[in-house]
Amino acid sequence: MPIPEDVTGEEIDKDVRQELQSLPKTLADDVAKNLVMVARLIDEDPEGAYGYSRVALRLASRVAAVREAAGFAAYANQKYSEALAEFRAARRMTGNVELWPVMADCERGLGRPEKALDMAGAPEVHKLDKAGQVEMRLVAAGARRDMDQLDAAIVTLQSPELASNSVQPWTARLRYAYADALLAAGREDEAREWFAKAVEADKDGSTDASDRLAEMDGVEFVDVLVEDEDDSEAQSVDEAESVDEDHRADLKDHEGDGDADVKDADADAGVDGKD
Repeated sequence: MPIPEDVTGEEIDKDVRQELQSLPKTLADDVAKNLVMVARLIDEDPEGAYGYSRVALRLASRVAAVREAAGFAAYANQKYSEALAEFRAARRMTGNVELWPVMADCERGLGRPEKALDMAGAPEVHKLDKAGQVEMRLVAAGARRDMDQLDAAIVTLQSPELASNSVQPWTARLRYAYADALLAAGREDEAREWFAKAVEADKDGSTDASDRLAEMDGVEFVDVLVEDEDDSEAQSVDEAESVDEDHRADLKDHEGDGDADVKDADADAGVDGKD
């Protein structure tokens, strides 16, 4: 797949670059460039990211970072079985537990919420950092909802991290998930309160909490651009109709002028219009 000229491969994380040092330099550079493309496209063009991940995987399948990138690209394309296989491979290579929550979410994607819940209670969870533990809690709550256990999902999300007033990278998503679960359970007043709290924490727009809150408040957003386009089209129609009217008036005037000229010509020729 083509690599843009501005991609050098130096953009990747230094830890990944260090992993690639086990490869010949030319090969390492090629793999690095493909990994850069995966990271660049995974949010806006997951299918494109997946394509680059397959190239990197073909070049360096024994590098853990490559297997992990391939896993995330497959995950972004909802290829959960493939993603799980890649995450497992990366974990075997490194012994790292960081991928445990996303592996559990793959189990959910494969229709196995019970397996995800088993993973949420596994010893590996205690080895996760705070962000990983919050992510695991979100996955577990999602699994409960998959099983129509709404009350259990709500309880699962109730935690010190949810109650904390400090804003962390996971705060908006945690509050959003809690609000969404409350709403699904019919607890609308509480849901509105937590959607509002999610909006407060969501500085980078990672959730649509503001839209959900507005929807609950009955606020409708109007697309100004569409209105402007409609106004412009209406104005163009009015202008066109005005031009047509002017044109018809001009034609009528010309016809009147023509009749007058004919009458003048007849008079000059001594024709009185009688047979």
